[in-house]
Amino acid sequence: MAVVLSLCVAALSLLPLVYVARATEQTGVGAMARLIFRGRVRELLGNTVQLVGVAVPLCLVIGIGAALAVERVRLPLRGLAAALLAAPLAVPAFVNSYAWATVWPGIGGLRGAVLISVLSYYPFVYIPVLAALRRLDPAVEESARSLGLSGPAVVWRVVLPQLRLPALGGALLVAVHLLAEYGAFAFVRFDTFTTAIYDQYRTTFAGPAAAALSAVLVLLCLLLLVLEAGTRGRERYERIGGGAAARVRPVRLGAGGIPVALGILAVLGAALGVPAWSLTTWLTARGGEWTAELPTIVWTTLRFSLLAGLLTTVAALPLAWLSVRRPGRWTRALEGTTFVATSLPGIVVALALVTLSLDLLPAVYQTSTLLVFAYAVLFLPRALVTVRAGLAQAPRRLEEIAMSLGCPRWLALVRVTIPILAPALLGSIALAFLGAAGELSATLLLAPTGTDTLATRFWSLSNELDYAGAAPYALLLVVLSLPMTYLLYRQSREDG
Repeated sequence: MAVVLSLCVAALSLLPLVYVARATEQTGVGAMARLIFRGRVRELLGNTVQLVGVAVPLCLVIGIGAALAVERVRLPLRGLAAALLAAPLAVPAFVNSYAWATVWPGIGGLRGAVLISVLSYYPFVYIPVLAALRRLDPAVEESARSLGLSGPAVVWRVVLPQLRLPALGGALLVAVHLLAEYGAFAFVRFDTFTTAIYDQYRTTFAGPAAAALSAVLVLLCLLLLVLEAGTRGRERYERIGGGAAARVRPVRLGAGGIPVALGILAVLGAALGVPAWSLTTWLTARGGEWTAELPTIVWTTLRFSLLAGLLTTVAALPLAWLSVRRPGRWTRALEGTTFVATSLPGIVVALALVTLSLDLLPAVYQTSTLLVFAYAVLFLPRALVTVRAGLAQAPRRLEEIAMSLGCPRWLALVRVTIPILAPALLGSIALAFLGAAGELSATLLLAPTGTDTLATRFWSLSNELDYAGAAPYALLLVVLSLPMTYLLYRQSREDG
């Protein structure tokens, strides 16, 4: 059953790729080759590779370092710092760009793109790594220390290897989001494949050049998947019981803790302080005026995002189960299909669904059903990474015991594994919710006529340079996302 469901999910995830392939075929191999092998594509490829090559390692360093700091080091207000470090996930990348462009008008180029990317996306690494740290068996680290390993050696040789799965999953999420991000890079005037695709669609709607650029993005995503699969390994991470009664005691660094605390403060100031100051400045300039349509727009955003979170999590379950319980080449291929669609800009996914729905199912065109489905296609990897990491630490032995007592496999899954997975499932819903709430381009194209979300209204006003008018929508988008971000943080603090 899991195989059949996974095949269905993979097939639906590949619909945007089918659209790109059809556009490529209609253009012709010769014309497509000329469009790909030209100077502009080399420039965009260089920009994109530099961005991913710099931002992803920085996200890994900050995400893993912050998780180790708040979980393994005794710091003042450690619990508050741990929660705040997850909070930047509530600030969409394009809102972050808007905030930084306010305080630093000259921001731009690779520097600006890396800054916004790291501040917006490091929580994709931090949150799953923090969750994994909380679930590690303390006895393993205690045994390593009893054998004479120093604190740094224990971290390097014992702790970090066990963080490989969540760290690589988070890094892959960061990378594919960088491939598909548009709004954040438009604010800082940094050209990537996605911004070029938008320019092409604005001038020629669905022109051959845009299809060529989309095809290159797909190839880049496939390369990232191969790299991630090759470094993931086949280790098993599940844990029976709660391990030692006592947790790993945070260490005191003395004066060495000062740089750690200052580093955390610098990250929080850049990721949260700047957006807070910028939004406050523009709200003050607005003079407190709020429009009557705000409640309707908030409800629309909330409804679409919750439906997207639920649908995405349900779709991720069979793929995550196969990935952990039946790892292999075909399983990884099925899993990889979900990331391919995510590497495409939202407008490409939206145009693919518009074309296919008009051809095959006209009744769903310009309906909320098609929009929520687009969200599920775009944000399925977020759910998959979260559910997969949780399932990797859910002991299959408990399922085997339940089945040995006469419980069918599906019932053992429902009664034993799903309750253990509950925190991961809630985290999956929260991640998909955050993605859908901040999604811009697909919403602009697929939302029913006359329907606005907080993201689309903010974007339209900011494009008109009405920053004061856009500020309330940005603020409400952040406020709406904060509970889900806190839910993700709480999920990471569960024992598992």
